[in-house]
Amino acid sequence: MGKQDHLLLTPCDREPIHIPGSIQPHGLVLVADTRSRRVVAGAGALEDRLAARWLGEPLEALLGQEVFKQLDAPGQPVMGQVLEKRVSGSSETFDAILHSTGDRLIIELEPVNPEPWEAMRFLSQLDGFARTFERAGDLMALCRRAAVAFRKLTGFDRVMIYRFIDDEAGQVIAEDSNPSLASFLHHHFPGSDIPRQARALYVRNRARSICTVDYTPMPLRPAGFEELDLSDVGLRSVSPVHLQYLRNMGVAASASFSIVRDGVLWGLVACHHDSPRRLPRDVMIAGTALGGALSRQIQAREQARAYDERLRLRAAVDEVAPAFSSPQNETEIFRDLGHTLCRLLDADGFAFVNDETVQLSGIGPEPQTIMDLTNWGLSVSPAEPLVTRRLSERYEPARGWPERASGLLLLPLPDQGKALLWFRVDEAEQVRWAGIPHKPTEGDARALTPRASFATWVETVRGRSRAWTLEDVDAASRLGRVFTEARINLRMRRLNKDLQKSLAERDGLLEQKDMLMREIDHRVQNSLQIIGAYLVLKAREAGPGPVADHLTEAKARLSAVAHVHGRLYRSDHPETVDLGQYLGALTADLRQALGDEWRNCISADFAPLLLPSSSAMSVGLIMTELVINATKYAYAGQPGPIDIKLQRHRGNLRLSVADEGAGLSATPRSSSGFGSRMISATVGGLNGKIEYEDATRGLKAILTAPTLV
Repeated sequence: MGKQDHLLLTPCDREPIHIPGSIQPHGLVLVADTRSRRVVAGAGALEDRLAARWLGEPLEALLGQEVFKQLDAPGQPVMGQVLEKRVSGSSETFDAILHSTGDRLIIELEPVNPEPWEAMRFLSQLDGFARTFERAGDLMALCRRAAVAFRKLTGFDRVMIYRFIDDEAGQVIAEDSNPSLASFLHHHFPGSDIPRQARALYVRNRARSICTVDYTPMPLRPAGFEELDLSDVGLRSVSPVHLQYLRNMGVAASASFSIVRDGVLWGLVACHHDSPRRLPRDVMIAGTALGGALSRQIQAREQARAYDERLRLRAAVDEVAPAFSSPQNETEIFRDLGHTLCRLLDADGFAFVNDETVQLSGIGPEPQTIMDLTNWGLSVSPAEPLVTRRLSERYEPARGWPERASGLLLLPLPDQGKALLWFRVDEAEQVRWAGIPHKPTEGDARALTPRASFATWVETVRGRSRAWTLEDVDAASRLGRVFTEARINLRMRRLNKDLQKSLAERDGLLEQKDMLMREIDHRVQNSLQIIGAYLVLKAREAGPGPVADHLTEAKARLSAVAHVHGRLYRSDHPETVDLGQYLGALTADLRQALGDEWRNCISADFAPLLLPSSSAMSVGLIMTELVINATKYAYAGQPGPIDIKLQRHRGNLRLSVADEGAGLSATPRSSSGFGSRMISATVGGLNGKIEYEDATRGLKAILTAPTLV
């Protein structure tokens, strides 16, 4: 864009067309305050056409009906809601359409159609048009039928289907007009003809009409409402620039209906007439509905075309995918596939770049030039595809070789410095413009004025290739993924082969180790069982008394060691033990060792918690000692409740043994006994601490230690 164009277009894009401060004179507008429900402003010949007194009057009294009860969602924004009853004016009847902006309710009053459509005729004609759309063979046929349908609906002299293309410019792709008029079919219009804020309003307000380009705007009154947002108001006054634009085209009246796809303005149905012509509200509603039907048909056809193209490209990628698993090096693979990959994306050339190597197939720049281009592309877009049909506008050196690469699709690969590149050569294109799009206006260059001529002007455009589609980019991305996965899988197969050899050697060593470990485990378990049986036998021979008690305690401690040893040598992960399972098994042994009278007195709840094997053994010994102490001192040797719990608490293990017996006073305080010395040493080895809570009833011993010891 040149400096002169920038001066012209920037003010155009900034023109506040949504707050013109006035309306077209064929209708009326009332503005009401939603809190007081009184009219605070208006526009148009209200005194002559509606009521002599209107300012400050209650809105509902002025319109002769309850307005606020009719709102679809009271308290919510209102856009285009039609009141149930028509409004009677001084000598005419109006349709009333409601909109809201902030705390203002805007009421449009448009004269009713003198020949209103009957519902049956309305629906029948719309259904007929929709069926015509459905029978269209392709997108262009659909648009041609749409131009005919809208011309029948509106009665305008010319109807054009206008599609937005590159650089926000547009092209007339279908037209139906009076044969006496000059045709704009296939003509392009620059993006400045429909500035950005106008396109935004076309998405928001799908129908727009101008009864005559020579009207005198009717301002909002009283003063102070010039900045009121009229974005949704169909009677909103049009930019003087646009009115002059239409006059320069020889248009006396116009209407437009938006074609919106997925919330984006795809195009417009532009209607022109060579004399003033007003479209009644019912025709505007019909046109809006027909525009919606056209939008859906366009979307369906474009989606179907895109789906078919994706299927074709997916099949083509799948066809070449097996070659990526070849044991050949990557450069050789792309040397063999280069021309196939050119055809896949309808490209003129393809290149694979790997560090300092360039493998080119078809048409493209010189290898060193491709390397430089790749380095630039990876710096601009290191992870996502870089796509352009105008490479010279983004990469200055490309101006020197448009016949080799004007279009570029560069796909970065995960490995550093690797990329796939597709090239399309320059294709000279003759663009037919409606007037000279870049011609400066005469006079003050800063003035906001439209161009004066729309005579056909042909421009030969160079430095552009055929456009890349989203399907092309998706296919290239999928090809890159398939290639990367195939090479990773190939490397994995090679590594697996080497690994299998190493595993076979390791398995032999592990088998020898397992035999040795089983033998050690067998001998240790036998020894522990013999010692345990000997202790039980001696306890029975000694009979009730201190000796038997000491032997029983020793047997319990031995069980704690035996359980850890068994889990250690039978586990797949001998370095860790599930402390909850281990303590549960140990508790079962304690119940058996203490006899039937204690079996139902000991309750346990152990949370799962992984702990190093050596630490688990220490915790088991501590629990065993605490349970033995409780059985000896809490109830004076008689059975009583003992509750054992294991929990995870703030990154630590928390083991508690609680009874309901005599409390701390009944427990010996000497620290010289074997049990006390063992508990103290074992707790120290765990870097933990043990606390005793002397409750009103019973004693609770709590061991706290880190889980990573």
